[in-house]
Amino acid sequence: MNKKIFILGLMLSALTIGSCVKDLDVTPKDPNTIMAGNIMNDPVYMKEVLGKIYASFVIAGQNGSDADISASDVNFFTTARALWNLQEITTDEAICGWGDVGIADLNTQTWSSSNPFLTALYQRLSLSITYANDFIKLTNGSSDPAVQKYNAEARFLRALAYYYHMDLFGNPPFTTDADGVGKYYPKQITRARLFNYIVSELHAIEDKLGEPKASYPQADKAAAWMLLAKVYLNAEVYTGTAKLDSCKLYCDKVINSGAYSLATNYRQNFSADNDGVHNPEMIFAFELDGDKTQGYVATTFIIESCSDATYIRAEDFHGLTSNTNWNGNRARKQFMNVLVDTLATYGNVPVPTTDPTFAQCKDKRVFLKMKKSLNIPSPSSSGDYGIGVYKFTAKNSDGTLPAGQNPAFANTDFPIFRYADALLMRAEASFRLGDDASAVSDINLVRTRAYGDASGNITAGQLTDQFLLDERGREFYYEAQRRTDLVRFGKFTDGNYNWAWKGNAYNGSNTDSHLNLFPIPGAEVSANPNIHQNTGY
Repeated sequence: MNKKIFILGLMLSALTIGSCVKDLDVTPKDPNTIMAGNIMNDPVYMKEVLGKIYASFVIAGQNGSDADISASDVNFFTTARALWNLQEITTDEAICGWGDVGIADLNTQTWSSSNPFLTALYQRLSLSITYANDFIKLTNGSSDPAVQKYNAEARFLRALAYYYHMDLFGNPPFTTDADGVGKYYPKQITRARLFNYIVSELHAIEDKLGEPKASYPQADKAAAWMLLAKVYLNAEVYTGTAKLDSCKLYCDKVINSGAYSLATNYRQNFSADNDGVHNPEMIFAFELDGDKTQGYVATTFIIESCSDATYIRAEDFHGLTSNTNWNGNRARKQFMNVLVDTLATYGNVPVPTTDPTFAQCKDKRVFLKMKKSLNIPSPSSSGDYGIGVYKFTAKNSDGTLPAGQNPAFANTDFPIFRYADALLMRAEASFRLGDDASAVSDINLVRTRAYGDASGNITAGQLTDQFLLDERGREFYYEAQRRTDLVRFGKFTDGNYNWAWKGNAYNGSNTDSHLNLFPIPGAEVSANPNIHQNTGY
C-alpha cells in the first residue's frame, strides 16, 4: 500500500474466536469505522483492511500501544522480528548478546517448545492467516476487478504465512476461508499437504494479481512467481521429492518479465531508498515508514540491534539518533570467513587489525567491522565481541538522510524477494540439473555487481555445493534466509559445518537433525487435541 495510507480501525471476525450471536451482525454507526458489516460498501474500505493484513507481518497492531496479540514487549514478538531471530541467530550469521528469555536457546540450538519467540511467530502467522481468511470470505464472488485483485493479494499473503509455517514448523493447524466462524479446534495439516496447498493457491491467483512492478509494495505476479520458486527450491526438504525444473520455470518467469534488474549499488537494497519505486531489484518487501509504521521492528530492529556506542554508532552509520545502539546482534567469526576471503585479501595476517571495516575486500557486499575480539566468550557475551554488521541503514544509498527522517524509525523496507534471488535460485536449480554453464552465467551476473567488474567471476570448475551455499550467504546475509539455506544444504544441524556456540560448545558441535524443524509451541499442543508435536520434541 502507499506509505501515506493510514490503516483505520477495524473489526475482523477471527475464525477461532467467533460468535454466533445474531445481534453482533451490525453496521457501525460511524461510517468511517471499517467493520465486517460495511467493508463491501466501498472498495477504499477494502484496500485499507487489506493494508491491515500486509501490516500484520511487520507491526504489533493499530498503534504502538494497541497490539493485536498481548505481549510483555509488543515490538519484541512481531512477525518480522521473530522471523529474523529464528532464521539468523540460530546460524553462523548472527548471535545476540541480550539476556531475554529464549534468546540464548536460539543462539545455541538448545530451544524447546516453550521458547517465546517460537510461540510468538507461530501465533502471529496464524493471526495473519485469520485476517486473510476473513477478508477473502468477504470479498469472494465480487465482480469488481479491483476487489478481485485485492482478494488475490490476500490469498498471496495467506500463502506466504503458510510458507513460513511450513518452513519453520512443518505441520501447523490449517484453516481457510471455507471454514466457519466460531470457536473450534483447527485440524493439523502435514507438511507435504501444505506444500501442495500453497502451490495450488499460487497457481490459482497467478493471473489475478497485478503485472510485475506495477503496484509495489502490493504483491504482484512476480511476487507469486518468486514464492513458487522458493517453495519448489526447497521441495525435497518439504516433501521428499525435488522440484528443480519447476523452480527454474518460475525464476525464468521473473527474469524474462523484463521488469527487474540488479541495482547498480548493492547497498541500495538495504537503504531508505530501497523500495520498488526507486530500486529496480526489489520484487516484494515488508514496507516500513518511519511515520506510518512506527515500531522497533523489522529494519529498525536490525539496525539498532547491530549498532553500539563504540564500534558501530547508529548516529554515524545509519542516521538514527533516538533510542540507539542496543548492542545485541553481530556475526560469528566463522561467517566472516564465508563473507571475506581473508587469506586472499590479507595474506597470513590472522586478523585485519589495520583494516577494521574490511575496506580492502574486493567484494563490496562486505559491511562488517571488527569489534573488541573475534572470539565470543559465552553465548550471552556483550555485543562488543564478534564481528559487527552494518548492512542495513536508515540513510539513502548515497549517504544522505531521507526527507523528513524520523530520528527513531527507519524508512527502509525489509526485502522478501529480490531479483538477485531469482538469479541465484535459478543457478542452484541449473547446477543440480546438470547445466553448469547456465548456473555460472547467473552467478557471475551477481558477482560482477558485487566486485564492480569481472574480477570475481568464477568458472564451472569452481562451482560446487559449498560455493553455492557460501554465495547465498554473501548475497543474502541478515535477510532472514540463512537457516532455510543451511537446512537445504544439510549444514544446519548434523552436517560437517559448525560455528561458535552451535550446540552450546565454544567451537560448535553437531546437533540432532530433528532441530531442522522447530517444535509446535507447547501451549498449542496442550490446547488443541488435533495438534501433534513434531518428532524429537
